[in-house]
Amino acid sequence: MRTLTSLAAATVALCLLAPEFGWSQGGRNIKLLVPASPGASTDFVARLSADHISRTQSVTAVVENRPGANGMIGVGEVARSAPDGNTLLVTANTYLLDDLLRKPSYHPVTSFEPICHLVQTPAVLAVHAESPYRTLADFINAAREKPGALSLAAVGPGSTFQLGLIDLMGRAKINVTFVPYPGSAPAVTALVGQHVTSVISGYAVVAEHIKAGKLRALAAATAKRIAPAPDVPTFDELGFKGLEIENSFGVVAPVKTPKDVIAQFTSWFTAAIQAPDSQAKLAAQYLYTGGPCGDTYAAQIRKSHDAYEKLIKEAGIKVQ
Repeated sequence: MRTLTSLAAATVALCLLAPEFGWSQGGRNIKLLVPASPGASTDFVARLSADHISRTQSVTAVVENRPGANGMIGVGEVARSAPDGNTLLVTANTYLLDDLLRKPSYHPVTSFEPICHLVQTPAVLAVHAESPYRTLADFINAAREKPGALSLAAVGPGSTFQLGLIDLMGRAKINVTFVPYPGSAPAVTALVGQHVTSVISGYAVVAEHIKAGKLRALAAATAKRIAPAPDVPTFDELGFKGLEIENSFGVVAPVKTPKDVIAQFTSWFTAAIQAPDSQAKLAAQYLYTGGPCGDTYAAQIRKSHDAYEKLIKEAGIKVQ
């Protein structure tokens, strides 16, 4: 009898501990929090991943959107979440600017455990098809002749696109008026309507407008020319060596999430992104895979954060 009682007690104890140690078992719900509105590239990637994980693993992955305050509302919520594998953050790399430009309650590097770089999309500088600027040189010469008269729309304020413009202005010794928008889509819409002179955005957002003959890309902010637009030269080719704008999306967990949990998620997200049906859907959105995971991704995050910090200090941008 004593043995049976002890066995029963042990069984109860294991059941109570199951949420802590049985995290990968059936019936578990995982929240993928996106600090952007539905329809954004971040949201698309998160829902694609959640769908695959839910179909192939014994868990239910759901996406919740938390836009606002330049994404800090959503990022902060994940940073405050328990490191139990229940809540993850799927975000664009712009969150790495938060502590450099604002005063968040978290640190973008030390408050999270990197899981995987998911996708990236090339960034381009584009003008309206009716614009007199047919090349980047035309655009730069006009900006020199009329300081502040030309405008550029992009996500902002405080985005990697804005930093790309700051970098270009510093190198070319020009002054272009930055016009911030809450997303790339409305920024591109402003250019299509000719309310601004130019835009910097992910190629995915301007691709159809370029194909339709409404917009013209002047330069790609990538290391190599982009496959869907091989005729568009890179900033590097045009004399601005190393001028690249990182426009990527990844997944991270709250700091102190157990390593075995991180390893499991790495496997799940890698499989989700690399699945043939996912690859086809991503390619249709001009989103490309092949980024690092784990420690390599963590090193990339630290390198990017350091590079942004250097550029912000050189530009004299103050914390808001």
